[in-house]
Amino acid sequence: MAKIKGAIVVDIEKCKGCEVCVPACPSDVIGMSKEVNGKGYHYAYMANPDACTGCSNCAIVCPDGVISVYKVKMD
Repeated sequence: MAKIKGAIVVDIEKCKGCEVCVPACPSDVIGMSKEVNGKGYHYAYMANPDACTGCSNCAIVCPDGVISVYKVKMD
């Protein structure tokens, strides 16, 4: 059975830093950046990318829809 590797892409400029995605991730992949975007918000990013399974929980709970989830089949 092939292993699935996940990845997320956050639209940094549209992220408001609400942190709703952080507890929604069962693999503790998401963290909040120390830098700020153009609006002055700390944005979400993949703090632990190797742990991402592509479950999409973060994208589902994001109130602004700024997270895209990708899955790659690893052989």
